[in-house]
Amino acid sequence: MTDSLGIALAQINPSVGDIDGNVRRLLRARGEAAASGADLVVFPELVIAGYPPEDLILKPAFQDDCMAACRELAAATADGGPAMLVGTPWREADGRLMNAVLLLDGGGVAAVRHKVVLPNYSVFDEKRVFSAGEMPGPVPFRDVRIGVPICEDIWSPPVVECLEETGAEILVVPNGSPFEADKDDVRLNIVLERVVESGLPLAYVNQVGGQDELVFDGASFVIGRDRGLRSRLAAWREQVAPTRWERAADGSWECVGGPMESGGGGLSDIYLAMMTGLRDYVDKNRFPGVILGLSGGIDSALSAAVAADALGPDRVRCVMMPSPYTSQASLDDAAGVVAALGTPYDTIPITAAMDAFGGMLAGTFADTASDTTEENIQARARGILLMALSNKFGHMVLSTGNKSEMSVGYATLSGDMCGGYNVLKDVYKTTVLALARWRNANRPVGAAGPGGRVIPGNIIEKPPSAELRPDQTDQDSLPPYETLDDILECLIEREMAPDAIVARGHEPATVRRVWRMLDVAEYKRRQAPPGVKLTSRAFGRDRRYPITNGFREPGPAVRP
Repeated sequence: MTDSLGIALAQINPSVGDIDGNVRRLLRARGEAAASGADLVVFPELVIAGYPPEDLILKPAFQDDCMAACRELAAATADGGPAMLVGTPWREADGRLMNAVLLLDGGGVAAVRHKVVLPNYSVFDEKRVFSAGEMPGPVPFRDVRIGVPICEDIWSPPVVECLEETGAEILVVPNGSPFEADKDDVRLNIVLERVVESGLPLAYVNQVGGQDELVFDGASFVIGRDRGLRSRLAAWREQVAPTRWERAADGSWECVGGPMESGGGGLSDIYLAMMTGLRDYVDKNRFPGVILGLSGGIDSALSAAVAADALGPDRVRCVMMPSPYTSQASLDDAAGVVAALGTPYDTIPITAAMDAFGGMLAGTFADTASDTTEENIQARARGILLMALSNKFGHMVLSTGNKSEMSVGYATLSGDMCGGYNVLKDVYKTTVLALARWRNANRPVGAAGPGGRVIPGNIIEKPPSAELRPDQTDQDSLPPYETLDDILECLIEREMAPDAIVARGHEPATVRRVWRMLDVAEYKRRQAPPGVKLTSRAFGRDRRYPITNGFREPGPAVRP
């Protein structure tokens, strides 16, 4: 009877659709695991296809290639080295497409297990593309019965209960669990519930890296039967980590050795999530770098810092596009950012473009007052310049709007909303300020940008302004950001009723106004670039509201 087992946890960064590249990653990871003496190496959910593959998985040719890749990997295990638990789409003989995990060992497919609980909420649409599996039994491996619940299968008791009742001795959970702020505690509590209910130790293996708007933090871990943390992998980087397991005198199994990396949390995790999402979006889509408009404001300064940290300063091109309303302080602040970051920098005034548009429209606009139309022309002139530079040199335009602005439509279509990606899309303005202060005090792990203060203090402290007319500030059009962000979080993340928001101390008229602005800006958000999901309710796949929408929730009652 086997009394010891080496299980390597491989949190790797697959690319959706790059099946050959993913196979190479798996084989490299298996080689690392073999060098550590592992008997088994465990990979994340759907690692062959990359996660999430969305409707790509419906293509028969894609399914065929994934299955062929599994056979190639299975053949590699004929060398007597570690077996592999590999997540993949798997088409059964009856035509059902399954979210599956395969045990590859001895040159063949030794076992197949299907995901039972298919998530169909938030960013997940698995019921659209997969059939649900039957309740599974454990996988026999080297005289050990390993239960393999797949990701969502552990979020409610039945699957783990079935595995425990059918003789599982160790639980190994392949995951594709996207990052959200403070989600680590949620995962850990779910795992602890399953460990307590089953009395079994559990290894949780998560993907790392960015895929479009989702980002995965890795942070895989092992929990013992006594609910103690036995091993923890790093967050935000690939790692193949050996863990050692031994059978106790009573026949139970326990992890007795593995790495114990320090945890992150808070603003550090949010910043690293933005770095990871941007880096992988740019690199996996093969852009040479990014270009962004640097205004001297906080949003563009933080976006530039994240980009420099993610890609390296030499791959980030900043452009200052002053108008007659741009203050000298903004010019100085923008120059301070590029000096601190070491990024390439251009200045292209837009006065000539404003004059040209003004001349073309003079007859049509005769006898009308200047208003937001002229302000939007400035934003759109800047968008044209950035897109022209992108077309000419290949750098992707990085949009810099934050979640507060996107929520209430304080942005210009074809103007400051131009871009291929937006790292601040799910970051409220108050969090933007907190992140800027955090970055000035910390150099993130793995950052390619410089240490020290990278955002001038004046940018953080001055009143935010679009500088599209004289003496303009954001608060001319919006409530103070502390008020606005609290109301928005109540409306978006919490789906609170207006009266409940008023009960938090907000004025009824302000709540009504913000709620109305949120509703009518949906058409703009549909046309915004993708960006990193950081909260529990990001715009896009997370929150799907109709543009044409006649429903109006009752407004908050007026205080007596």
